[in-house]
Amino acid sequence: MEQKHPSVTAQSERNSPEDPIRISIVIVNYNVKPFVQQVLHSLEKSLKQIPSEIFVVDNASDDGSQKMIQEQFPQIHLIANTQNIGFSRANNQAIKKSRGAYIVLLNPDTITQEDTFSKMLEFMDMHKDAGMATCKVLNPDGSLQLACRRSYPTPWVAFTRLIGLSYFFPNSKLFGRYNLTYLPENETTEVEAISGSFMMVRRHALEQIGLLDEEFFLYGEDLDWCYRTIEAGWKIYYAPITQLIHFKGESSKQSHLDGLLIFYKAMALFVKKHFRKRYFFITYQILLFAIWTRAGLSFLQNSMRTAAVPAFDLLLLQISLLASLYFKFGHLSFWIDYLPVNIVYSAVWLSCLIITGSYGKWKFSSSKAGFAILSGFLINSAITYFFKDYAYSRAVMLFAGGMNFFLISGWRFFLKFLHRFDLAPFHGTLGHTLLARPTLLVGDFSKGEKVLEKLRTRIGAGYDIIGLVSINPEDIGKEYNGVSVLTTLESLDETVHRRKITEVIFSTQRISYDHILAALTKSRSHSAHFKIIPSNLDVVIGKASIDQLSDAPLLDIEYKLASNANKIKKRMFDFIVSLLCLTFAMPVFFVYFIFNKSRWQKINLPLTAGKRHKVLKVGYLKKGRFLAKLPLMWYVLKGDLSIVGRELFDYGIQGDSPLILVKPGLTGLTQVGRNRKLSADEKEKYRLFYIMNYSILLDIEIIFKTIFKI
Repeated sequence: MEQKHPSVTAQSERNSPEDPIRISIVIVNYNVKPFVQQVLHSLEKSLKQIPSEIFVVDNASDDGSQKMIQEQFPQIHLIANTQNIGFSRANNQAIKKSRGAYIVLLNPDTITQEDTFSKMLEFMDMHKDAGMATCKVLNPDGSLQLACRRSYPTPWVAFTRLIGLSYFFPNSKLFGRYNLTYLPENETTEVEAISGSFMMVRRHALEQIGLLDEEFFLYGEDLDWCYRTIEAGWKIYYAPITQLIHFKGESSKQSHLDGLLIFYKAMALFVKKHFRKRYFFITYQILLFAIWTRAGLSFLQNSMRTAAVPAFDLLLLQISLLASLYFKFGHLSFWIDYLPVNIVYSAVWLSCLIITGSYGKWKFSSSKAGFAILSGFLINSAITYFFKDYAYSRAVMLFAGGMNFFLISGWRFFLKFLHRFDLAPFHGTLGHTLLARPTLLVGDFSKGEKVLEKLRTRIGAGYDIIGLVSINPEDIGKEYNGVSVLTTLESLDETVHRRKITEVIFSTQRISYDHILAALTKSRSHSAHFKIIPSNLDVVIGKASIDQLSDAPLLDIEYKLASNANKIKKRMFDFIVSLLCLTFAMPVFFVYFIFNKSRWQKINLPLTAGKRHKVLKVGYLKKGRFLAKLPLMWYVLKGDLSIVGRELFDYGIQGDSPLILVKPGLTGLTQVGRNRKLSADEKEKYRLFYIMNYSILLDIEIIFKTIFKI
């Protein structure tokens, strides 16, 4: 069979005794700087005792990857391309320059164990018939990444995959051949194909089969290479003697290309190249039909997933409008007459939701959705005003706008409550929220690691550090920065299960990758997400995201609470809520007071901000919750205090500090976080976060968090 692939040049001939390179690592990078930074750090440990060379081929990244590699890893052979030339061509560039007895294709979004390469070298040296091999590749949750061992997409394999037989009968040898799910994951076995995320290739085999076929741009090149390897008489092994983590698909996320389309085109290209003459014409056409049918189903599934939230919001818009029409007119006969107006109004609200990111990064943000609905209400109200003959009445508009606000922002807020009590199937996807995810931080805290401080002051990141996991057993019971050490790494699995942890973050500065991967494998049955903070890096690497930990310069930050509009909003909110509380809750307070007279206290409350000084003489009940502090609502009504603000006894605020923007409050971010024993620096960052991200919905979330202790 004629092979359409470049040949191996003289530069890549087998190394001689004078050139004892054992392994050549080839990494292709495209806009995944944190990942390539991390994998290079892990390689420093894995290759410490092995004669090796590392190539990074950068496909015109614009995220600073090339500069980072040049400055931090000068020993790396960097090949900097001026355009994205694809995965196959980029790998071939490095392979041609490589000198190792073995070439390893390694994805940048991987983390290797300390023993990964030493064990794989031993395996390849013992199995002389192995042209290629891979180790056990794990997903970030510790489960086996099925694509690391698989079969060719023959007509039968494609058929079982297409109609779902491989999914419903994974343990069947007849139906489970697509990802070989019937094989034990810890058993070494000969396979037809392995994944390009980690491929160890023998130099002798490479000289026979040639380089990667450059007709494959991003996918399929590994499958094609495996096919040619077996055709040349070599064997391919899956050897779970060691393991690595693969954060699958990170490079393709950064690409503007349609990943699904490229993937199925690659599968079709593989079938045309290798199966056209092998099968009858009808069988071959059926196989192509199966591939494109599967592609269509995948596109449909993705489209439905993308449209689910907008469709639900549109349904709620219609419910609000129907309820408003019935409330105003007592019937729904105007529904059809005003259908064009309905389309315009709905389009305005959906457009506002799109613009505010409510269908993107902030999909589950109630505050963003609420702001979008308010903006849409103002626009639609203007339409009602200027086009009276072609619009609903103002009463309908007002009622519908109010319902939209509570329904569309409300269901998002409701999901946060479900998520908080582990009742919602959206672990790790609810976005930045005060209702933070219960998190364990794993590290060696006796050595003064700064990771804990950074995570606790990143309020918007959604991490609620409820405890520490130490690598030192003698640390159990100790506290670091106000957070207790709950357990050791050996008992992590039990703690995750018992405390319903949703996030586990490993600091890799002093923890070996072997221990991290072992913990991942052991805890795979739980719903927790595992993330890694690489050594000396300011990012948290996880399956779905890369969270930056570096603090933004405060000089470049806009304080939202400094705007006059937001000051007015906050004052109006305080005035209305305090008036309602004093009107409706004061009778209840008097009854409550009669039974708790002994707890009544009067204090002088100094209101100091810069050069201004004022003392309030206030009275309230000690050791109580909402009702105990109800008398303070009078001072909120007057404007001396706020419902949500800084701590009541917060001294030393300087005149030029942004904290002067926030009045003392009955509750606030620092108050609800008091049980975490916040340091002075952490308290200041909480206050600054509030000033920078102020909104009425943020105040409401803090109030709910205070009342329900969530």
